[in-house]
Amino acid sequence: MIKVADIKKSYDSLNVLKGISLEINSGEIVAIVGPSGAGKTTLLQILGTIEKPDSGLIMYDDTVISKLSDKALAHFRNQNIGFIFQFHQLLPEFSLIENVIMPALIKGTPINDAKNKARELISYLGLSARESHKPAELSGGERQRAAVARSLINNPKVVLADEPSGSLDSNNRKELHKLFFDLQKDFGQTFVIVTHDENFAADADKIVHLKDGLITDITTNR
Repeated sequence: MIKVADIKKSYDSLNVLKGISLEINSGEIVAIVGPSGAGKTTLLQILGTIEKPDSGLIMYDDTVISKLSDKALAHFRNQNIGFIFQFHQLLPEFSLIENVIMPALIKGTPINDAKNKARELISYLGLSARESHKPAELSGGERQRAAVARSLINNPKVVLADEPSGSLDSNNRKELHKLFFDLQKDFGQTFVIVTHDENFAADADKIVHLKDGLITDITTNR
């Protein structure tokens, strides 16, 4: 589904990615691991079209996204890619459901349709009693599950997550990781997740090991 070929990225004299080639199949959970400074977040941002590579090819199915204009990229990102961040990035002045529906409203989905879809996701994630609460009124685990719902609202091809459990305690971390595998099983959702959690990575379908801007190994578990 996603093909990356010889991606390179530098910031001034710092070579962050030095030629990354990778394939991600539909329905896979892929863990990207490696030491700090290996280029994991930069690779995720390039996969998510937030950053542009200096050279190389990125394809989603038959679409070469590395050749799209900024406007076309923004449209493609909204339609096809969900994001989960370490600190959830929910807007504090909006309720849980208002946060969840925002990508759908940007897409142009009618608000009632967006809310119906959001309520389905919120129910699946066990948050129905919290949909009118603002982020400050939610626990850390609830905020991150709300971020998961937001990432799924547009039925993306892939969800990209950067250390999504990094700010959670051990119990909430286990629940979030279980949720990813439940979403894979129940909906065939594809995930690419940057993580330092060795236990989670060991359960992923594929582990991409990064060091010094290069892939040193790809482990396939299934």
